[in-house]
Amino acid sequence: MIQQLVDNFLPEQNIIPWLIIAFGLSFLIAFQTFPTILYVAREKHLMDVPDSRSVHSNHTPTLGGIGIFLGLIVVMTIVGAFLNTKVLLLVMGALTVLFFLGLKDDLTVLSARKKFLGQLFAASLLIVFTDSRIIGFSSILDIDILPYWVSVGFTLFVYVLIINAYNLIDGVDGLAGSIALCASGIFTYLFVMADDLSLATIAIALCGALIAFLRLNFSATRKIFMGDTGSMVVGFLLAFFTISFIHMEQVDTEATYYRDAPALAFALLFYPLMDTLRIFFIRIFVHKTSPFKADKNHIHHRFIQHGYSHLATTVIIAGINVLIVIIAFNLTYFDLNNQIFSLLLYGTVLYLIPFGIKKWALKP
Repeated sequence: MIQQLVDNFLPEQNIIPWLIIAFGLSFLIAFQTFPTILYVAREKHLMDVPDSRSVHSNHTPTLGGIGIFLGLIVVMTIVGAFLNTKVLLLVMGALTVLFFLGLKDDLTVLSARKKFLGQLFAASLLIVFTDSRIIGFSSILDIDILPYWVSVGFTLFVYVLIINAYNLIDGVDGLAGSIALCASGIFTYLFVMADDLSLATIAIALCGALIAFLRLNFSATRKIFMGDTGSMVVGFLLAFFTISFIHMEQVDTEATYYRDAPALAFALLFYPLMDTLRIFFIRIFVHKTSPFKADKNHIHHRFIQHGYSHLATTVIIAGINVLIVIIAFNLTYFDLNNQIFSLLLYGTVLYLIPFGIKKWALKP
């Protein structure tokens, strides 16, 4: 009877129950894994030690990425028989590579060069074997279709950019997890609308694992960070979702967001991308130092310096990013160049407003 049920079950005809099961399974696996991770981290002293850049004063476990990874892998393994096995296996392979690179960096130290090479290898797996890449600029600056090798090179650049931009925003409680949760939730909807249940399943599984993680990331007594293990895994998936969304819209002229996909993808990840661009500009042109030299000039650092708590900083930044996405989806009647220009304008203004409010509130 069970075998007959499995043979006849079609996820496409049961999308909502399917996504609920994937979400619940990922959440449950991660939720049950984190207490063990906390125990091992404390017993073996695998902690983040506060330094001059830290906004925390206590030693905190940094292996939250393990729970996120396990939640994702278990879901993809169990549901793989019902979905696009090729895509799922490639994603699992790429995530495993990045997982172990991130784990080594959390436990010891991994050179930036090795992390960069690992990111390129993981991204190349998806690009080469699924041909999922950004095939053009959708007429941005009058550039449409890119030559194949230029397309591959640009897609690799986008992968590396998003992975590392995401890693850079992991600076205050809940911020990186909340940004990823919002983006993954919206990607789930977009993939369902595009009839790609495999990608929708991965995206909703990431939501489940992230909610389980955020419960402890916000905790005062059982706090855990996602570490490089988590930021590499989650950042890679966000990059994969972004490129997959742009690709599926660009190859189908009848797609809902055929011309709008680049602007919408940019809006979904506006905060990490904008903050990275801003921080690199400050380091290169203001401080005249290496763009990779760590400092406390990120936007979330500025929020803390202006008196906002960790929770307030996360809620405001994530809330603004959601508002940016809502505006972006309501400006699709603009041509793509104007969508991106408007996004840069209203996105920047929205992130400046909290500083103005705080300054006004502190006036005598």
